[in-house]
Amino acid sequence: MTCAQLVELVTAFLEGTLDSETERRFVEHLAMCEGCEIYLDQIRRSIDEVGRLRAESLSEETRDRLLDAFRNFPRDS
Repeated sequence: MTCAQLVELVTAFLEGTLDSETERRFVEHLAMCEGCEIYLDQIRRSIDEVGRLRAESLSEETRDRLLDAFRNFPRDS
């Protein structure tokens, strides 16, 4: 598995929806790639921090910008 493939699969991995073979390859790649391990940790931290936000604490503009950032996050194909 390449780093780009791992990035494409990170959401499915975190949601537990990868098939067993793909999950095995994902975990093997993480064991060998410090950069991807750091990336996964950053994604987990981001999810945790965003999850702590209360919707009413954000202005409508900030909420829209945050949603746009996640929707338009660069992905390698």
